[in-house]
Amino acid sequence: MLKDEIIELVAGSNVIMPHFHIPLQAGSDEILSLMKRKYSTDLFAKRVNRIREIVPHAFIGVDVIAGTNGETEELFQESYDFINSLEISQLHAFTYSERSGTQALKIPWKVEIEDRKRRTQMYINLSEKKLRAFYEKHLGTQQNVLFESNNNAEQMSGFTSNYIKVETTYNDELVNELRTVELKSILPNGHVAVNFAQ
Repeated sequence: MLKDEIIELVAGSNVIMPHFHIPLQAGSDEILSLMKRKYSTDLFAKRVNRIREIVPHAFIGVDVIAGTNGETEELFQESYDFINSLEISQLHAFTYSERSGTQALKIPWKVEIEDRKRRTQMYINLSEKKLRAFYEKHLGTQQNVLFESNNNAEQMSGFTSNYIKVETTYNDELVNELRTVELKSILPNGHVAVNFAQ
């Protein structure tokens, strides 16, 4: 599990980007126990809160698995509610699938395939809500962006240091360049429109 020392290192660094990616896998202590995980939801929440305390602008991505063996509807809802309560930026939701030779196959109570897919989609929807809230929180702020080349001759995109995806009119001079921008508004595609700082 992520330690305070790592969080503090990121907080004090001018080199390490404020972007955390933390595997949770399930927001239910019962499921975490079945998975043989050595952490609890309480510890996970404390790590997220610590990041927000000392690196408030950090991007926090979280891995979660939907429909693992033993995950009843009640335990899934418990997991969903826990994740919803966290101030994270995005979820990476995976649908559980059987792997031969794994300990998970020994867990009783198999979740139907359609329920696994439904739960995954619920996590994806939650992720989209979390990501938009994270983007909205940063509108009006100035950020450094590394712009990238892409195949669209009219638009180009880039990322802020805390992993907000921005978009602007294509300009060959911006490719692989760091520029300071103001985050202006959220576009229909979910990216952020920018104004260039004077």
